[in-house]
Amino acid sequence: MARATREPLPGGGVVLAVPDGPSGPPPLRFERAADRGWILRQGERPLIQARSEGDGCCRDLHLRRLPGHRSPLPPLTAAAMRTGADWPHRYALWLEETELGPLHFGRWLLTSRSTSAPGIWDCDLVQDWPDATLELLCGGGWHGVLPLRPLSAPDGSRVKAYRKHAREGTLAPVLLWWVSFLDGWLLLDGHDRAAAALAEGMRPACVELVRLPDDADWRATAEEITAAHEEQMARLAERPAGPHTARQRQALDRGYADVISTLAYDANVTPVFEDPRD
Repeated sequence: MARATREPLPGGGVVLAVPDGPSGPPPLRFERAADRGWILRQGERPLIQARSEGDGCCRDLHLRRLPGHRSPLPPLTAAAMRTGADWPHRYALWLEETELGPLHFGRWLLTSRSTSAPGIWDCDLVQDWPDATLELLCGGGWHGVLPLRPLSAPDGSRVKAYRKHAREGTLAPVLLWWVSFLDGWLLLDGHDRAAAALAEGMRPACVELVRLPDDADWRATAEEITAAHEEQMARLAERPAGPHTARQRQALDRGYADVISTLAYDANVTPVFEDPRD
């Protein structure tokens, strides 16, 4: 894959602008399947087979996960973890180099997450293997973490070694991929590190990978929002001046600034590709 343009973010993290490359889907991608289903593939290997059941906005998503997932990141040594790193930038570099990951044309955000909402790593962590059912909330998601292989036992040799790192504060973060239609994450790398952190009573630190809107898309949205804001301000200017209208003007300006400032970094839809075999 051609090198992406990097945009370091002031608060940490990096945006990768991946250039248009060879036609075809990325190595790790979702593909449509029959009966409201989809398949997650890595290369030609299926990793998840999913089908949706139920009517209305709240449905059950039945999953069968299959063996064979290969991490898009290289193995991490103990020395590398103890040395520390700017993990979002390090993971971004490795994702550019791998032939096992989800990157394709567009903008991608990698940021560190040291905290998470309640439930993500306990009741909404999918530990059943290979079959599991997600009860999707109205709107489509369940807001949890879906591992791509079983988590190892807390007393496994690798997990025990990682537990020492967790206690020392040198455990490298796991890599999560935000999937919009699940309203949740796939665990792409760090299954044993996640098991180690959980065994120590901690929530795993994460680097989150999110697909962002393309420049043309978010700029077009910004133009629409700006036009609507200017129309609101013009109507407000026609009213008699006073403390109430001044407060309204300030509130509208604050709301407009808040929306515009995040447009380029809001999560975009995760694409589902057509199966080329059809």
